[in-house]
Amino acid sequence: MRDEAEVLFANDAFYNAFISRDIVALETLWASNAQVVCIHPGWPPLYGREAVMGSWTDILSSPNSPKIVCKDAKTHFLTDNICYVTCFELIGGGATVATNMFLKEGDSWKMVHHHASPTSALPSEKDDEDPVLQ
Repeated sequence: MRDEAEVLFANDAFYNAFISRDIVALETLWASNAQVVCIHPGWPPLYGREAVMGSWTDILSSPNSPKIVCKDAKTHFLTDNICYVTCFELIGGGATVATNMFLKEGDSWKMVHHHASPTSALPSEKDDEDPVLQ
């Protein structure tokens, strides 16, 4: 069964781990039984869990690690166990647009792909929900 709330919870957990610089939480959010890919803004693609987690460790250990607010998260199911989320990431005075892909491993939704790119667009004003991160 497609469970939008569970996928959005996993997406929220990703941004909460980022803002709290919790590498252990971030590691548990990424799939361990599937190929993973991460594309940070301006970076080349990183393939494999070791490269992806190494990049997050470097980013989160930096004192200049930015605060990110996730807005307008929307789910897009490909199958009952594969879903991607599109959202805006508000960072300081700028924004990126991101795609986060999740795969259901056992009973949990795990991230298999993150791609964020700069954008000049902003999230819709009608987003009534509080930001994931403040």
